[in-house]
Amino acid sequence: MPDRNYDIIVAGGGLSGVAAAAAAAREGCRVLIAERYGFLGGMATAGLVNPFMPYTVRKAKHEFTRQDEVNRGIFREMLENLAELDGLHPNRQTFNEEILKLVLDRMMKKYNVKVMFHSFLTGAKRIGNKIETIAVTNKSGVTEFSAKYFIDATGDADLSMLAGCEFKIGRDADHLCQPMTLCFRLANVDRIKYNKEADRTAINEKYKEFKRKGIISNPRENVLVFDHMVDDVLHFNSTRIIKKCAVDAVDLSEAEIQAREQVYELFRFMKENIPGFENAQILMSAAQIGVRESRRIVGEYTITQDDLLKTIKFEDSIARGTYPVDIHNPDGSGTIIKEIPYEDYYTIPYRALIPKGIDNLIAAGRPISSTHEAHSAYRVMPICACIGEGAGAAAAIAVKDGGAFRDVDVKKLHEILDRNGALY
Repeated sequence: MPDRNYDIIVAGGGLSGVAAAAAAAREGCRVLIAERYGFLGGMATAGLVNPFMPYTVRKAKHEFTRQDEVNRGIFREMLENLAELDGLHPNRQTFNEEILKLVLDRMMKKYNVKVMFHSFLTGAKRIGNKIETIAVTNKSGVTEFSAKYFIDATGDADLSMLAGCEFKIGRDADHLCQPMTLCFRLANVDRIKYNKEADRTAINEKYKEFKRKGIISNPRENVLVFDHMVDDVLHFNSTRIIKKCAVDAVDLSEAEIQAREQVYELFRFMKENIPGFENAQILMSAAQIGVRESRRIVGEYTITQDDLLKTIKFEDSIARGTYPVDIHNPDGSGTIIKEIPYEDYYTIPYRALIPKGIDNLIAAGRPISSTHEAHSAYRVMPICACIGEGAGAAAAIAVKDGGAFRDVDVKKLHEILDRNGALY
């Protein structure tokens, strides 16, 4: 077993957790990251969420350059390391998740972060406004770990919930969340035939026809397909599980079961109706269903949709984003898209990472404080990684200066981000 006391403990090893751990450890802090799977990466690896969503400003007429990127810092380091190992497509969005696992392992070793796999967060001991210890369950049993500061990078605000912090779930009217999606891959696709004969519009028209006839039960309105690093493999982000809560154990279990039925349904649809898929086979589905939305902390500031669409530049910003408001209908079919203005970006204020009423806990990634609508934009992996970097840098300052997360000097935080090539 590792030591049981650290400067900072990060709960969750997705991209936000990895970035937070790296950012804190490179400032000299002793950091532990606890992850429930046997690898890092979260949705990028366990969830097979691929490709990275756009992380550049929108442009009307000309192609993107590296200078158009708004998500840099540790996220760019991840991209460069993937590219060095032939794990990144030339489009710099599609990636090989097996190589990403290796990249993240090496990153934790580089920054001297202690990693504990197969470890599930099961409790938190809070005294007053501080977390004293967390309980982690793994093959060694149930063990308590203490730290000066904690970072909740669980994706579902699990640590915040266990520590008694206030949170919200879903939209205000009925607390329904955006649908969950189980990503999957089909192999042995004849890409030449598919590209020559299969029109995307025709595929979706056939799909809608089958829905009208009751042959397709999936409530999603279309078939969403992406290229993969392997030529004869296509990646599907097309299942849609509605009216299930990702932080309810029964709902989550039922969602996984329903999603596998949808995977097979879509597989048969493609194989029997779409040119190029005649010999296709199901290659794999993700280890866990992809969760777009669950708990969100109630923080020192709540990000709104207007903040994003009006591209507010907060004085205490720690990250940027350009991904649009993208709300998959919690009730069924349909998706609402509201784009960010061309050549512009929104910012993520540091205050939105800080849960109200607690001193030594900060959130990283998608569970930060926002409305349901705003959450639909910043929830994507490039932005979450940058939020994580900001959280980790703030934690390092807190370790050095003492005091609560809300007292962290934002000027010092910006200096660290500047020094490491992050944008805010």
